[in-house]
Amino acid sequence: MRGRLVPVLILVVGPAACGHAEKSDWERKHEAGLPPGEETVALPAYPEERQLIEFFVAATSEFRFFVDAASIGVASDGVVRYTLVARSAAGAENVSYEGMRCATGEVRIYALGRGGAWSGRPGEWRAIQPRSVQRWHNALYREYFCPQREPIASRQEGIDSLRRGGASVSRSLSEDVPRGGSGSGW
Repeated sequence: MRGRLVPVLILVVGPAACGHAEKSDWERKHEAGLPPGEETVALPAYPEERQLIEFFVAATSEFRFFVDAASIGVASDGVVRYTLVARSAAGAENVSYEGMRCATGEVRIYALGRGGAWSGRPGEWRAIQPRSVQRWHNALYREYFCPQREPIASRQEGIDSLRRGGASVSRSLSEDVPRGGSGSGW
């Protein structure tokens, strides 16, 4: 009896163990409508002080925020990726490698940095909240990496945007003020 069970188990377990899984009828029918898979993401070199560019978040912030210029990238999937460094006045530092989907206004943390090394697993995509406590994501989204919900065209464009302080004042104001009825009598 024992000799008869072994071949049956190999046949049952064999395809699954090899990583071969058949698609269901539903998957085959709907796969064209599913969002494309994200590119494989390689972590950048750990940020160096000389590559950090500070950006403004809010006058009331207890932290200073920086992006590592060497880590900025725009992938073919439309995601802007960058290393974020947040420093408190006391010198505490938070480092994360993140991605931003401009078309959907979402952010994802790929890894956290500590002691010069990356650790952790990628988190889920989550919406960037305009009035969130985490205002730095909103600032990066609106002013630096995704003006008018479009990703920057290149790493250099991201660096230039950070160095000049983001979107121009006139563009920022035109995005925030609805046309034809501000209540001011215009």
